[in-house]
Amino acid sequence: MHTAAPSVAPRPRDYVRVAGPDAVDFLQRMVSNDVEALPERGSCEAMLLTPKGRVVATMRVWRRGADDFLLLTEPGLGDVVCRTLVRMRIASKCDIDQEQHVSTLVIGADVDGIPNDDYGVPAVEVLDADVEGAPADPEELERLRIQARTPRFGIDVDESVFPAEAGLDERAVSWSKGCYPGQEFVARLRYRGHPNKRLRLLEVDGHARRDAEICLDGKSVGRVTSAVAGLALGYVRAEVQDDAVLEVGGLPARLAG
Repeated sequence: MHTAAPSVAPRPRDYVRVAGPDAVDFLQRMVSNDVEALPERGSCEAMLLTPKGRVVATMRVWRRGADDFLLLTEPGLGDVVCRTLVRMRIASKCDIDQEQHVSTLVIGADVDGIPNDDYGVPAVEVLDADVEGAPADPEELERLRIQARTPRFGIDVDESVFPAEAGLDERAVSWSKGCYPGQEFVARLRYRGHPNKRLRLLEVDGHARRDAEICLDGKSVGRVTSAVAGLALGYVRAEVQDDAVLEVGGLPARLAG
């Protein structure tokens, strides 16, 4: 996609507000990244995990004010995030509730917004405002997301996935902050083991279909989760070599990253 001129697209989201005198401390104990270190108007990627380290929700945490945070998560996850946080709040003094907003993704323009790292190009999300720009092509946006190896919850990630399998431990985890649900399992996999599979970028000679098997020497070694013409994301067994000659749904393919 050419990004010299601004392009815009809707970015479907659910939104959860966490605000109050204990909001910083509470979120610091609940999500995978270091929200305490965020400056006002700063943001970071983060996850809400099960106690056994599997992904409940991916999100971007935006610090709107000293004690006011907005969690931008995927459509359909707002209720899950809200209920999970309310259940764990106990004596923490903070309000937790869903909000309604409209996010517009803006690529290639110097505008004020919440940074978005999903597409591998400079982009922001602008809330509740009309932004001028050419409509972005959805297929090209999907291509950029796949090239950037950005997993999308409900497509490439669900509660069966560990962060390290999807590469989320590299972008949504702080290794220096205190404890949070699932931290022990995330750290154990990083320092004492390795995931059995990883989300990999594949070059495909054709257009693979989602859920197509990834095969090596006639044996299944993975499955596609996202695809556009010529490219795919899929989970591949860790023992598969980078130079392996693969097939994806009968199409020749190779690992690209």
